Amino acid sequence: MALKGLLSGNPSRNAKLYIGIGLISLVKAVAVRNDRNRFRRELTDAAMFIGVGLALRQYSQLKDEKRREIESQVPDWAIDIATSKGAQQGVRSLAKRRLGSQSEPEPTLKDRAQRMLSSR
Repeated sequence: MALKGLLSGNPSRNAKLYIGIGLISLVKAVAVRNDRNRFRRELTDAAMFIGVGLALRQYSQLKDEKRREIESQVPDWAIDIATSKGAQQGVRSLAKRRLGSQSEPEPTLKDRAQRMLSSR
């Protein structure tokens, strides 16, 4: 998995997933402890997955801490303005202008006929 994909989204959930996979690999290592090569591979896999999971967990905690710190510095009136209906509609209209409105599907013959009859 790419580093960008690993860190985006919900790193806390990804951390739990990686730690879970690591624990399963650890259980598999115990199950195949008589096969020396496979035992080493499973232990290596377990260590890598658990390590990545713990790193993601730390990253998630740091990200949440920074978010709280930034939010505490923003005044309440600015948050109210940014989350108001008018601001949301303004952002939507700006996005539509920048990204261009999606083209409408080609009108069917029936649509054309109905438009022509309704205009008369």
